[in-house]
Amino acid sequence: MKKVILKVLKYFFIVIFVLFISMVCLQRFSNNRIAIFNFRLFTVITGSMEPRYKVGDVLVAVETKPEDIKVGDAISYLGAKNSFKDKVITHEVVKIEKDKQGKYYFHAKGLANAIEDPIVGEDQLYGVVKYRVVTLSFIYKIVGTPLGFFIFVVIPILYIVGSELVTSLMEKEELRRSKEAK
Repeated sequence: MKKVILKVLKYFFIVIFVLFISMVCLQRFSNNRIAIFNFRLFTVITGSMEPRYKVGDVLVAVETKPEDIKVGDAISYLGAKNSFKDKVITHEVVKIEKDKQGKYYFHAKGLANAIEDPIVGEDQLYGVVKYRVVTLSFIYKIVGTPLGFFIFVVIPILYIVGSELVTSLMEKEELRRSKEAK
């Protein structure tokens, strides 16, 4: 019974690990263009939103209708102009405008920045930041170092692969011995 529980726990952690890595890779390689169940993960890479968000914090943004966004919300969007072009930005909404066709435009600014970002169209929005994930932020800050990456990514992958290899070899040997015993 103990072996079954350990095996279930092992596979549970493998599945969680693979899902987390898959989500991070999907977000990274798609430049966050793909949402998973309307959620996106972002990592803060500058101090523009301090003190609310610090460098290395992992944020969860939820796709939100433009009309539901309020002044003071932190939005994540794909920059379209100047130094913002093709970068994912997370800044606070300071003003909202709506044109005659009903399209929304957002004025956003980093809390630590002196000037406002270029105007953000509703088609650039990824979502509104709803959560700062403390545990993932902590893990990201550790895994972001070479030693942390080795300890928390390389070693677990080697353990999983090695464990599966040893288990497979032991099962084959046990099967061979049982055939020889007959």
